[in-house]
Amino acid sequence: MMWIPLILLTAFFISLQDVFGKKIISRVDPCVVAWAWFFFSLPLLVVCLAVNGIPPLGPLFWKALIIAAVFLTIASIFYFKAIKFSDLSLAVPMLAFTPLFLLVTSPVILGEFPGPLGLMGIILIVIGSYVLHLQERHKSFWEPFRMLVREKGVRYMLMVAVLYSISGNIDKIGVIHSSPFMWIFMMNLMLAATLTLVMARNVTGIQQQIKEVWPFLVVLGFCNGLAHIFQMIAIKMTIIPYLIAVKRTSVIMTSLFGLFLFKEKGLRERLLGAILMILGVFLISFAR
Repeated sequence: MMWIPLILLTAFFISLQDVFGKKIISRVDPCVVAWAWFFFSLPLLVVCLAVNGIPPLGPLFWKALIIAAVFLTIASIFYFKAIKFSDLSLAVPMLAFTPLFLLVTSPVILGEFPGPLGLMGIILIVIGSYVLHLQERHKSFWEPFRMLVREKGVRYMLMVAVLYSISGNIDKIGVIHSSPFMWIFMMNLMLAATLTLVMARNVTGIQQQIKEVWPFLVVLGFCNGLAHIFQMIAIKMTIIPYLIAVKRTSVIMTSLFGLFLFKEKGLRERLLGAILMILGVFLISFAR
């Protein structure tokens, strides 16, 4: 059962990414933060690739890489916009909708269908998303659901969840046609390169922004690299549904960080909502 502490470490470093991102996002453009997320992970990932070796590449590798890079470039910018405009404890739990959207995208892209537990998981995720905004219920019964659309950061993170549900299937194709470490290294390299072009075209004062918060940007990328490394070690020890379910405990960790470090309000409702959504993720993951 060594995979459990490894995936909990993955979840912890994912959560730290959210914290450091939230810390600096008011001072730095989301494109710059997204770029650092991938660029500063490369030193760690290239060492792991060197140790594990470069595998032969399958015929769909480059096609999958390009398609996934397009979706993840957009998703990564939306991700940091989401935590800029909303509390961590509201925005990040929306990632729990990713496996729900996978119930639609996986049958289309990979021909994979969920088992009967999937429906129960969907119900828990929907209930959890309602509980997150339970404080708004005094306005009307449907107000917590309306907040999913009205809250700008939550709306961005729901878009991220949709994009992740598509890129997650493409990731599987990419790994099949290479190896886990090769895919992750090339994906981070491609995203860093793509976001460099996006920054050059859309962001002014890039050097000054990086100079102002570079230690946080380096740590952000370092956490991303460590999260990928621990996940790739654990992936050999268990099946993917279990791994994904435990990995999503990062949502609860991030919610706790947001509530205690950033003094976000609504501890009881937001934590309970996040827990319900993670339980839904567990059920969907085990049903796939």
